[in-house]
Amino acid sequence: MIARVVRFQVNVDKLDEVKKSFEKGVFPAVKPQKGYRSGYLLTDRKTGNCISIAFWDTEHDVLVDEQSGHFQERVNMGKEFFVAPPVRELYEVASKG
Repeated sequence: MIARVVRFQVNVDKLDEVKKSFEKGVFPAVKPQKGYRSGYLLTDRKTGNCISIAFWDTEHDVLVDEQSGHFQERVNMGKEFFVAPPVRELYEVASKG
């Protein structure tokens, strides 16, 4: 399993709007993608730092999602909120508790 981690920062007064954007736009848009398992949005209400974690079956599934333009479409959903461009990282899920 692969975890795609996207780190970004927003103004703290926009965190509720970001949460709604994920619930009503981002998560419903990614759910039908092949290999997608689940996702989380983590927020820090003091700093506006956010982490989005999406779990995928394989790295190939993640890359297909990105090369198809679907990932960029979802990033664009949050563009108005970003203080700086998001940073994307991929990790192998090595252990689960």
